[in-house]
Amino acid sequence: MVGRGELTDKAWAVIEPLLPPRQGGGRRWRDHRQVINAILWKLRTGAPWRDLPDRYGPWKTAHERLRLWTKDGTWDRILDRVIVKDDAVGDLEWIVSVDSSVVRAHQHAAGARKKRDAATESKPALDGEGLGRSRGGLSTKIHLVVDGRGLPMRFLLTPGQAGDNPQLVPLLDGITVARIGPGRPRCRPETVIADKAYSHPSTRRAMRDRRIRFVSPERDDQIARRTAKGRSGGRPPAFDAVAYKQRNVVERCFNRLKQFRDLATRYAKRAAYYQAELTIAAIVLWLQ
Repeated sequence: MVGRGELTDKAWAVIEPLLPPRQGGGRRWRDHRQVINAILWKLRTGAPWRDLPDRYGPWKTAHERLRLWTKDGTWDRILDRVIVKDDAVGDLEWIVSVDSSVVRAHQHAAGARKKRDAATESKPALDGEGLGRSRGGLSTKIHLVVDGRGLPMRFLLTPGQAGDNPQLVPLLDGITVARIGPGRPRCRPETVIADKAYSHPSTRRAMRDRRIRFVSPERDDQIARRTAKGRSGGRPPAFDAVAYKQRNVVERCFNRLKQFRDLATRYAKRAAYYQAELTIAAIVLWLQ
């Protein structure tokens, strides 16, 4: 019987073939499904690892599996695979929306060791482990891009006080959806929908260079500069108000991600672990 918040049989059938093989020799690895359910319990409740219920086995086993699969990129490969599967059957919608959300960091998230961590050395370093100062204290900002149904395709972490606009191009550059069969991966969405925080001339130029339709309202200060007396002004950027109504899907995705209490408040010291937790939650959303 599947417990609350645990992997369904349908989801497990997709995930199981993508997991690393069980180690040979020595002690036998604890069942992968049991360990993933333990990680999901941690994500759902936000409780300390040491409070893991006995039915999931030792908490150190679950934490170590999270560490190993973060290091070798297992979580990223699983997410990429489920996205490819949806794209192959035509379910993936390439009208994407972007936004960001600030997450309060618990005091336990501070104090990570400054020296290189062997557990995450395969991941690119993130200055300050993605912790910064914003209103309310320590925080991390999640930058997210979702498809037209509101399913997460790519996210980045920055300190909480970081701006939104500089992360738009890196977000889009990180989208790579392979094809089943021959052909290059698809990397360019048809349309990008974003709020006023992303409305900047340099961003609009970047979208034109990539031949991506960009739907974002012009900021008031940009309108004032364009229409100021004595200036030539110019045409306002094209804006599709009907298409812009679809932007709410990214906000709804944040609401779904933050149902996982371990994501709504950051407890992980390492940014790589917090990003791995985001990836696991995204996998769950795709497989629901």
